[in-house]
Amino acid sequence: MSSTLTVVQALAGAPFGGAENFYTRLVCALAEDPSLRQFAFTRPNSERELQLANAGVPVQTFRFGGRLALPGHWRYHLALRKLAPDVVLTYMNRASICTPSGDYQLVCRLGHYYDLKYYRHADHWIGITRGLCDHLVQGGMPAAKVHQIPNFAAETNPEPVSRESQDTPADAPLLLAAGRLHRNKAFDVLLQALTELPEAWLWLAGDGPERDALEQLSRELGLSSRVRFLGWRKDVDALMRSADLFVCPSRHEGLGSIVVEAWYHGCPIIATDSQGPGELIDDGETGLVSPVDDAPALAGSIRQLLADPPAARTLADNARAHYHKHYSRETISRSYRDLLFDIAGKDKPA
Repeated sequence: MSSTLTVVQALAGAPFGGAENFYTRLVCALAEDPSLRQFAFTRPNSERELQLANAGVPVQTFRFGGRLALPGHWRYHLALRKLAPDVVLTYMNRASICTPSGDYQLVCRLGHYYDLKYYRHADHWIGITRGLCDHLVQGGMPAAKVHQIPNFAAETNPEPVSRESQDTPADAPLLLAAGRLHRNKAFDVLLQALTELPEAWLWLAGDGPERDALEQLSRELGLSSRVRFLGWRKDVDALMRSADLFVCPSRHEGLGSIVVEAWYHGCPIIATDSQGPGELIDDGETGLVSPVDDAPALAGSIRQLLADPPAARTLADNARAHYHKHYSRETISRSYRDLLFDIAGKDKPA
């Protein structure tokens, strides 16, 4: 008879973001597995708490403060001891460094090239790309305890967002980009590329420290009439079903979960050869890959697909089939379940 595994998943993240979204997504997916007794430890966040509660997962909230926030740390450590989990799975720096070694297997999941000082005390590590696993091994983690498991998409089926809602012509070639407005995302390069694509419009979903600079650059380049800054959006999936192409122009990108999202939603993708997207995309099969920081090359790739809709559709169809074979919710959640049982030394269910 198979065992039951007690698992705590701990996240001390922001109100929203890629890791935060995947945390909620994975906890909810694993909640459907009767072999797991799962608990969610996270910072207070009403929307996240509601989603987890609706999935039947008990939630405890903690502030996950800095090193001097001792009462909060004691409360968190006491909650871990009380539950006596088999495995604790942590996300990102703060939750990982706040989680001590204990009578459980501590597993740290990395979705970016973080400073490894936050993770050395763990028993096992998960990298979401081959590059991140190499980063862990090169940083001194034993290769046998480093495991690669990618992310899966939300797998929703939304209606497309009306172009009229964003004052965008129905027949205009429409590009979509999304992410934190930070220099690493290289949205400035995308704006430069757009100057060479006079018929194309751009929806840019996201917010961050570069927003004012990007809006100023858009004005300076004469693009304001055909660029829409959408701010943070919870409906990027619906936006993908509105656009002709998705563009990921990043200088640095740990995984590029947004690539997997575009694959699932059937939106043809062009990405730069940054860490994650360059590893994920088979150039000419599941998308197009363009050099980093090369606006003319990026414009050329966009122009190529806009001029050949059947080729763009073939890329999207290939990518969607690739997603369902290797990155689906069912496939990835099963990989996590099996790994957690293996790490705990318990017999996994059939």
